[in-house]
Amino acid sequence: GKDKVEAMKHTYKELGLDCLVILGGNGTHKTANLLYKEGLNVVTLPKTIDNDLVGTDVSFGFQSAVDIATNTIDCIHTTAASHSRVFIVELMGHKTGWLTLHAGIAGGSDVILIPEIPYDLDKVVEAINKRINDKKHFTILAVAEGAISKDDAQLTKKQYKAKVASRRYPSVSYEIADQIQEKCGVEVRVAVPGHTQRGGSPCPYDRVLCTRLGSAAAKAIMDGKFGCMIAMINNKTKCVPLGEVAGKLKTVDPDSQMIQEAKRIGISFGD
Repeated sequence: GKDKVEAMKHTYKELGLDCLVILGGNGTHKTANLLYKEGLNVVTLPKTIDNDLVGTDVSFGFQSAVDIATNTIDCIHTTAASHSRVFIVELMGHKTGWLTLHAGIAGGSDVILIPEIPYDLDKVVEAINKRINDKKHFTILAVAEGAISKDDAQLTKKQYKAKVASRRYPSVSYEIADQIQEKCGVEVRVAVPGHTQRGGSPCPYDRVLCTRLGSAAAKAIMDGKFGCMIAMINNKTKCVPLGEVAGKLKTVDPDSQMIQEAKRIGISFGD
């Protein structure tokens, strides 16, 4: 029942802080903006594997997670090919599909399902059958944990929440697996790397990125520029006002060049 903002303000003053440097994703930036509005000196850094923060091209942690997710898909290729099976690799991303999109393309997935593009199961089955007819006896699907069917996308938030709560499957991937087995008559396996995507050693790209952002944050503090997120835009660091970031979500554009390019090489998005 505590007022957390008041508690944070109290701690800030009790410790005699000059500035609070906050690292995190969407929830973190909403709170950071509240603290700034309450008169605290705040500078933030974009840290999330989901890469869904508005105002920056990339957040640190994202590329490291893509590396881990891609490696998982690479490892699955071996057994999928040798056992002629359909494999679903479920990757993180409840609301956005950045991680699944990048890892799916990098790992050579045949089907990629993300929250921003509701899927039609018949289209997914069609893509699998096409590979079978082309004598490619295995298929790999990269599926975001927040992937949603076209039918479910028509439901209200309340209806969808109730449906998920009553679902007998651990996640959407297991439901899709059952549906594919029923329609295609092929063996389907599900692999979930889970929280391994959130840990481990950061890749060199992320190490350079967060070093640059951290240095830029230090300069912003020295210059007295508070109430901003240090972003990376066109490979240059920039201070973006927290008001432009807080409470907003950067989603994958279904009509983006990247999606069109992926479709051009034969990747199905189930639409």
